Amino acid sequence: MLTKDVSEELRAVLEGLQAQGKEPTVALVKARMSTSVPMPALITTIKSWKSANRIPKIEVAASGQPEIDRVSQLEQQVLDLTARITALEAQLSDK
Repeated sequence: MLTKDVSEELRAVLEGLQAQGKEPTVALVKARMSTSVPMPALITTIKSWKSANRIPKIEVAASGQPEIDRVSQLEQQVLDLTARITALEAQLSDK
């Protein structure tokens, strides 16, 4: 499964909240993220930020769009190969 590192996005969100004078909470951070991050990862990140002003490396599953494209490509490939097999079978039966 493909993963995406969201540590920098989390850092930007937390620094933005800090610049606004707001205390980072799970709800505030989650609302500002463009990528969906699991709740336990958010909690760990916020605790680490509050205690040491540090962001751990957080990776999440990459978006599902490439997977959908891949499935579509595989379906098309199956259709193409089926057509080729049918054509080859027709050639063999003519001989």
